[in-house]
Amino acid sequence: MRWRTGRRSQNVEDRRGQSPRRGAPRGIKLGGGMGILLVLVVMFLGGDPIQLLGMLGGGVGAPPAGQQPRAPSGAPASDEQAQFVATVLGYTEDTWGALFRDAGATYQPTQLVLYDGSTTTACGYGSGASGPFYCPGDRKVYIDLDFFRELTRLGAPGDFAQAYVIAHEVAHHVQNLLGTMDKVNRIRQRAGTADANALSVRLELQADCYSGVWAHHAQKEFNILEKGDIQEGLGAASAVGDDRLQKMSGRAVHPESFTHGTSRQREDWFRNGLKSGSVEACNTFG
Repeated sequence: MRWRTGRRSQNVEDRRGQSPRRGAPRGIKLGGGMGILLVLVVMFLGGDPIQLLGMLGGGVGAPPAGQQPRAPSGAPASDEQAQFVATVLGYTEDTWGALFRDAGATYQPTQLVLYDGSTTTACGYGSGASGPFYCPGDRKVYIDLDFFRELTRLGAPGDFAQAYVIAHEVAHHVQNLLGTMDKVNRIRQRAGTADANALSVRLELQADCYSGVWAHHAQKEFNILEKGDIQEGLGAASAVGDDRLQKMSGRAVHPESFTHGTSRQREDWFRNGLKSGSVEACNTFG
């Protein structure tokens, strides 16, 4: 991916080194196969990583006694990986800013928070064990950069795979701005488990499609793609399909429990957005 000459967003808050590095929630070892699967089930979120960690006994909602994080400094990130994140975020701002203007609206950028291990959010106490996530309460994207190493271990390496992760989380911010996320969550609260899961899948697949829309326009405007980048993005989408994760965990595949969609669905919706470049083509609720 061509990124080094891109504009770096100023909407990056660097909290690394400002919060204690906690272990995984009770019962999870991040180095173990099942632990990684539990982490990856909630990656590319729109789902509720905070709620998941709470169910797993991670004490989410408030930090444990003696482990209150220090106030973040917000100092600008200067290492190469952080510069990469800031540049990709800048590409998303420029792309969605233009798309919103074309629709007669104003895009309000999200802020991306880099942190180590754990941090406070408007959605509760966030842990790196949840993977990257978007919190609609404060309209921020949260990423522990250790996650990118886990992504590689899952078989989805490459800088554009990482860019896709960022674009997916920003896509949830777009859904929040458009009112889609709030509408879906209100319906989910009244629905049964199977129907609520199905709605979560549609929300996630739309974020996959929006990620493709971003890549389409970023390529057109900034020529960011190199050979192999699209396959990296598709590989990242496929890596976290619900069916693949359930098979990797040694369990039978149960479609009614899916919350993010199958590997094939995630690939197809990303590809749909990439080819069309159209937000209207991302109606996963139709």
